[in-house]
Amino acid sequence: MYNFDEVTDRISEKCRKWNREIIEKNFGDVPKDYIPMWIADMDFKIPGEMKKAFNDAIERGVFGYTYCYEEFYEAVIDWQKEMHGVDIKKEWITLSYGTVSTIHYAIQAFCNAGDYIIMNTPVYDPFDAAASRQGVNRIYNSLLEVNGRYEIDFQSLKCQLEQYRPKLYLFCSPHNPSGRIWSIEELEEIARLCKKTDTILVVDEVHAEHIHYGRFNSVLRLESCMSNLILLSSPNKGFNLGGLKTSYSVIPDDSIRMLFRKMLEKNSITSPNVFGIIGLIAAYKECRQWLKEVNEYIKGNYELFESYIEKNIPNLRVMKMESSYLVWVDIKSTKLNSAEVTSVLATKVGVLVENGAHFVSDGEGYIRVNLGTQRRNVIEALERMKKVLGDE
Repeated sequence: MYNFDEVTDRISEKCRKWNREIIEKNFGDVPKDYIPMWIADMDFKIPGEMKKAFNDAIERGVFGYTYCYEEFYEAVIDWQKEMHGVDIKKEWITLSYGTVSTIHYAIQAFCNAGDYIIMNTPVYDPFDAAASRQGVNRIYNSLLEVNGRYEIDFQSLKCQLEQYRPKLYLFCSPHNPSGRIWSIEELEEIARLCKKTDTILVVDEVHAEHIHYGRFNSVLRLESCMSNLILLSSPNKGFNLGGLKTSYSVIPDDSIRMLFRKMLEKNSITSPNVFGIIGLIAAYKECRQWLKEVNEYIKGNYELFESYIEKNIPNLRVMKMESSYLVWVDIKSTKLNSAEVTSVLATKVGVLVENGAHFVSDGEGYIRVNLGTQRRNVIEALERMKKVLGDE
């Protein structure tokens, strides 16, 4: 039994999420007792099993260059099989230094300046930034909100793919910011459309470990997209290891994998971070019970959040958080825009959330709230939110 109510010292950790100087650059002058619910990392300690693996490495006391040894591949293969029901081969797996940087490398490997990529919006901003930095044109396929849940506009998507023939489709599964879990039928249709236009499907599955409602469907279940797929994953979101900058791709097709690896070599992505590979192996091999319990705790935070909003702050509407620890909240009934709500919450009551307009396109009218924190923080944040956003 793990104690997720334990308050952690994130100030001494020197994390961006809690650093006052960084916060003030983003939010302005905020109260001293601010509650950060913005950057997507969690405020929980790693499991003891992982801490022991790190401590064992510290006891050895030498941190020279390492390599992707067999336990790394075994851990990834077993995890994908047992958690997501998919079979992958060792040769499909390639180490990288974080999912965001890997998206940059994928764009460098398969796109030239002036080419097109496509993504569904609203979406995690680094998708857009990675393309912009490489001089690549972006096409936005706006998600449709139907009965409080996002759906893909396949008619529009088909037209966009046929018109622009994008080199890459950057797809977030489960979706960030909404937490939407895509059905196998939706994934099959995306795969079919990409095949017709020779578009490589780049799927970010880093939020796949926090599933609360429904079943997660890995794109690796689809035989139909094995020839044009780049799957990106890591334990970084599931186990809060973002600072270790360790991730991996799964690329079944030999030619795509070869071109991708050549780009990694050009950027000297050759050997893992010593603690990153240790953390990945420990997470996948020894820490499943911790993950189960942290998901139960996060789901409890969400149910508390959803219930409180419904009863006390009717100006807000919560989109069902099927996965992750990031809840997407409709603020349009407040008559304020996303920047104004974000500013009011930060400067008036010290609750720091993400402005929905930051999510590339179609995010205006929303905020994103990080529930990966101690329950006392969620309760206090809700009470403060009521003061400035509740009905008078």
